[in-house]
Amino acid sequence: RLYQIPFGMPNCEDEAEARTLYLVGDFSAPAEFFVTLGVFSFLYSMAALVLYLRFHSLYTENTKLPFADFCVTVCFAFFWLVAAAAWGKGLSDVKAATRPSTLISAMGVCQGDGVVCSAGTTPAMGLANISVVR
Repeated sequence: RLYQIPFGMPNCEDEAEARTLYLVGDFSAPAEFFVTLGVFSFLYSMAALVLYLRFHSLYTENTKLPFADFCVTVCFAFFWLVAAAAWGKGLSDVKAATRPSTLISAMGVCQGDGVVCSAGTTPAMGLANISVVR
C-alpha cells in the first residue's frame, strides 16, 4: 500500500510550505496471498502430522484418506508455486515504484531548468529478494 506512504520532497526554493509526494501503487495482494497460503500450509501440516502419528491405523485402513491427503498436498504445492510467482511479481513492482530514478522523475521540484537531483542511497532489497527464493 505505497499510496499511504508520504515522501517528503526537498525544498529547493525558500518556500514556506513543505511538499509531500505520495507513492503510487498497492502491491499488498500478492504478499497477503503468500502469507495466507503459508499459514494454511502450516496448519494443514500440523493436522496431517497429528493424523499420521495419532491415528495411524485409521490412515492405513482407509484407502480414501491417503488419496485425499495426496490431492490436498498437490493443491497446496500448486498454490505455493502460484503464490511465490505472484509475490515475485509484486516485489518487482514495489522495487520499480521505489527506484530512486522513478521518485526523482515524479518530483516537480526536480523538473526545472538547471536543477540537478540525485539519490542519496539505493534501498536495500536483499531480504525481500530472499523471501521470494524461499
